[in-house]
Formats: sequence, C-alpha cells, structure tokens
Amino acid sequence: MTSFFSRRFGFNRSRKKDIPGGLWNKCPSCGEMLYQEDLIKNLRVCTSCGHHFPMDRDERIAMFCDPDTFQEWDAGMTSEDPLEFTGTDSYKAKLKKNQEKTGRSDAICIGEAKIEDRDVGFGVMDFSFLAASMGSVVGEKVTRLIERSTERDMPVILVCTSGGARMYEGMLSLMQMAKTSGALARHADKGLPYIPVLTHPTTAGVMASFATLGDVIVAEPEALIGFAGPRVIKETTLQDLPEGFQRSEFLRDKGLIDRVAPRGEQRGLIVDLLDAFMAARTPA
Repeated sequence: MTSFFSRRFGFNRSRKKDIPGGLWNKCPSCGEMLYQEDLIKNLRVCTSCGHHFPMDRDERIAMFCDPDTFQEWDAGMTSEDPLEFTGTDSYKAKLKKNQEKTGRSDAICIGEAKIEDRDVGFGVMDFSFLAASMGSVVGEKVTRLIERSTERDMPVILVCTSGGARMYEGMLSLMQMAKTSGALARHADKGLPYIPVLTHPTTAGVMASFATLGDVIVAEPEALIGFAGPRVIKETTLQDLPEGFQRSEFLRDKGLIDRVAPRGEQRGLIVDLLDAFMAARTPA
C-alpha cells in the first residue's frame, strides 16, 4: 500500500537510489561513510576515527617500498597436500579457490626492495589467502627471505598477519615455527636487524615464532595479537580478561610490543630504525 506521503509528494520511500557499488565504505568503528578513493589515499585509515581497514599485499608493498624496487622471490611456490586432507572441501580445492581469488600462489610474498634507497629483504603476508595460515610454503618463504638477506647483509622487514598454523598440513605446519626461528637466530648472529610489523590479526603459531622475534616489534593500532583467542583463554583460566586484552596498546603497555604506529608513521619509523641498527654494526 502506498503511503499518504508517497501519494502526496510522488515519492516512493522504498525506492533505492542507484549508487554504483564500491564507491563508499562504512567504517565499522565509528559508522562514518568514507569515499573509497579518499580511503585509499589515506592508506585505508578512517579519516574520522583512525580505524585501520585491511590492506592487500600490493598496497603494503607500495606503502613501504620505493616505487618499482620490489623484486619478488619464489613467486610460483605452491603447497602440496601430504595428508590428502578432505572435509567440506579438500585442501587442494581450497588452495585452488584462494589462488584464483588472490592471483597468488600462497599467503605470502617475499623479495628484495629499497626503502628510501636502503636495501632490505621485504615480506608481506595476506590474510585474504586462507587467513594467512602458516603452512610449508609460508614457512619456507619466510626462511628463504631471512637466509638470503643474511647472505646479502640486508635487514629484514616482514609485515605479519595470520590466523594460525595450516591444519591441512598437520605437523609440517608446526615445524615451520622452529625453522623460521632458527633462521632468525643466524640473522641476528651476523648483527643484522629484523623488524616485524604486526597487523590485525596476528595470532597462534606465527605470533609465537617469527612475528615476535624482532629487534623492534612494531604493531598497528588496535591489532589483535595473541596465541589463543580471548574466548579460549577465558574458558581455560575461568577469569574475566582485562579491557583491551590482546590488543596492540595493551601488549605495548605490558612490554611485548615496542611501538604502536599508525600507517602514516610506519615507513618513517622503519627508516629511522634501519639507520640506527645499521650504523651500530658499521666499523668505526
């Protein structure tokens, strides 16, 4: 039935304006409607409240690295299915679906790049690929990034995110924790810096290994960082958790995180840290 308002003024309240999709984003934190182009220019940070939206790996590379300097290593490396895992979908089917969705072979890109003309080994994880879970390929690529950077006397910058170990690979996924940690120990023995940048979320095996073994650990605001989720911890300890538990700011105050930095400050911070660390290892 048409309302009096609609009949009197010729306006159908149920009619929707034809607005092209993808032009606007609603901030999940403050509810502000943000123009997509402006959001991208602001590094996907809400101009109203500072909420950090997800970024894809190409955007992260462009944010940190000098233009056209990132040279990817081992781009075609793909995961095997040693357990022949099946469920609602098989592991092979999940891999294929995520490869088609992202146009990438797995959940991480590694390579060499320049940041303000400083040579670095650079890696970035992508949560949109199977929640950036750590399987054999992720662990092998992180290890190769570190080892090659060690050989070339380069610092390592790694943008981390993950939902945990990749259960489809069983024990092989857990073995990556030790492998990546060993590579970082050899990198440190050579006096080379490693700076991880933790983004939302960074959890489980990744958090418990290479994500938190940095010389300086940087995190984005309000990022969820922890081994097990808050619900699991609450049920295990039978205690109420403090406000802000497992968020960047809480962990900084407790000493796990060294610096919480919004995206607009991260590149400059990384440059300052690289200069300080590399100057310290230069013979007098």
